[in-house]
Amino acid sequence: MPAALDHFELFGLTPSFAVELDALETAYKRVQAQVHPDRFATGSAAERRVAMQWATQANEAYRTLRDPGRRAAYLCERQGVAIDAESNTAMPPAFLLQQMAWREALDEVRVDGRSADELLAEVEQARADTTAALAQAIDVDADYPRAAGLVRQLMFIDRFRAEPAAHRDVHQAAGG
Repeated sequence: MPAALDHFELFGLTPSFAVELDALETAYKRVQAQVHPDRFATGSAAERRVAMQWATQANEAYRTLRDPGRRAAYLCERQGVAIDAESNTAMPPAFLLQQMAWREALDEVRVDGRSADELLAEVEQARADTTAALAQAIDVDADYPRAAGLVRQLMFIDRFRAEPAAHRDVHQAAGG
């Protein structure tokens, strides 16, 4: 195997946001079977080291391509468009208003016992809408700067969605 293949090349997949997850899983298992360090247990130290490097790259590529946000970020970066999540926090005004509304709703969940399920459903819908917009921006429009902004939005949504889910789980564990 040549050194450091592109994640899509590694699995023989066409670079696209719309990855068929079953095909990704099959390709990952095929690559892992070829490079798994156990296959090289009796090999030289160099062979074992190379196998470990390939297995590590396959694991990272699989984790990246399996997750929509990481996959979109990877595709943007392949096109030279950095996500800059730490330094570029600019968001569309409508999304900022949505964030504020979700924070208020989360406070209601914490204080008034509002159903976390309602908030989670709203956040999941926003996640689905953002993922669909990413597919359009990347696979149809090839608008990677727009996709980078959508990736930052998806990152916020993914971080936020853990909060009401955790509250719901604690509430359910307490018998509520």
